[in-house]
Amino acid sequence: METKQPFKVAVVQAGSIVFDKENSVNKAVELIKEAGENDAKIILFPEAFLSAYPRGMSFGTKVGSRDAYGRSDFQRYSESSITIPGPETDQIGKAAKEAGAYVVMGVIEKDPEYSGGTLYCTVVFIDPSGEVIGKHRKLKPTGTERLVWGEGDGSTMPVFDTPYGRIGSLICWENYMPLARMAMYQKGVQIYLAPTADGRDTWFSTMRHIACEGRCFVLSSNQYSTKDMYPEDIVERELGEFDHEMTRGGSCIVDPLGEFIVEPVIGKEDILYADIDLSKITEAQFDFDVVGHYSRPDVFKFEVNEEALK
Repeated sequence: METKQPFKVAVVQAGSIVFDKENSVNKAVELIKEAGENDAKIILFPEAFLSAYPRGMSFGTKVGSRDAYGRSDFQRYSESSITIPGPETDQIGKAAKEAGAYVVMGVIEKDPEYSGGTLYCTVVFIDPSGEVIGKHRKLKPTGTERLVWGEGDGSTMPVFDTPYGRIGSLICWENYMPLARMAMYQKGVQIYLAPTADGRDTWFSTMRHIACEGRCFVLSSNQYSTKDMYPEDIVERELGEFDHEMTRGGSCIVDPLGEFIVEPVIGKEDILYADIDLSKITEAQFDFDVVGHYSRPDVFKFEVNEEALK
């Protein structure tokens, strides 16, 4: 596919309206419109934007017990999740089409046909025609995320060839899984998309490392969220120990040599922009190419099981 460059990308740093699918979608549509008006061709949203990364919530669980509040909270979480495709992806797709951009968004997905009540932390890819072209389900939820999210499998680890380079995504701490990263590199990812819920300083080092290791552009998107984005009853019952700021942001954009194009943005909602020139990837591969001249396939063997485990 012929590549159009240079081009602009956008990284959205914003908070979803927790458990409020309708208003979270409406917020996303407005942010896509704004990024499109600024000529962004790839627009990345944070992990679990539709419609919530439930930071601070326990879902009523201790080892060996669950309570009624937790079951009710999980039901609300399920109600605010989406199917792919579905009405919500149709709305996002319409906004993507009007913006003329690829939209890549973290969502909480339900798949009643195959998995009953299980929820998945998923990234959905929507093209400029407004169509869903694929998705990636998080392979391994982290810590207590495993209370509310199931595991994806190797059937949803795509890299898409687009007029703006080859795009692929891993979610949050999947990016600490060397073999998951290698699966992206092996497929030739050029625009590596890393939606996350991690805004710590160590995360920024990880994004720089991945860009340098993969000789790719890395876009990382985190939410900026506050307590007033949660339902009042959850704030009163669950979030008393937390500051008003629940997630501090830290979204960033990194070049193929591991240098920040846009440094981490902390403490506010924002949209980050950068102009991308894919020729910088070839320049960076001059002295290191993880799947090319710096690989040793005679020594190391790599295999990915891409079968659907249903």
